[in-house]
Amino acid sequence: MKAFARAHDYYYKGVGWLQYLRPLVDLALRLWVADAFFRAGLVKIHNMDSTIAIFENEYHVPLLPPDFAAYLGTGIELTVPVLLAIGLFGRLSAGFMFVYNIICVVSYPDLWPDGFWTGLFGDGFNDHKIWGLMLLVTFVYGPGKLSLDYLLMRWFPKLRPSGW
Repeated sequence: MKAFARAHDYYYKGVGWLQYLRPLVDLALRLWVADAFFRAGLVKIHNMDSTIAIFENEYHVPLLPPDFAAYLGTGIELTVPVLLAIGLFGRLSAGFMFVYNIICVVSYPDLWPDGFWTGLFGDGFNDHKIWGLMLLVTFVYGPGKLSLDYLLMRWFPKLRPSGW
């Protein structure tokens, strides 16, 4: 029984050390996704004429005219990832980008050439699935200690939610 207790103690000491890595993991998740979407925005803004043409011919954004969708998508991809990366309005930014990611997948059927439901479980849009999970982690757990949200709550205690 002592061996089990000792193994139990070592295990929880090791797990305790993992708490020090949480801020770095939170930051890495945010930066990874923000980089992907920001780069996509840079590609789009580089040549807006071709971006508008792509939105007219390939992307099928529901309920929006193609030129408005092109400018809106480009603007989103150049602003919200910056907020996500620095951790300002971290949960809001992650939640917004999560929904935006879903809209991207639905709007671009070439991501799932074998059909939407087949593509969900195939190779059609693995990147979007991974980004969605990363965004969901940030949305649920928050941006972490290496974020402006955390610093603002430390500097301005009245901003803290109850139980923080």
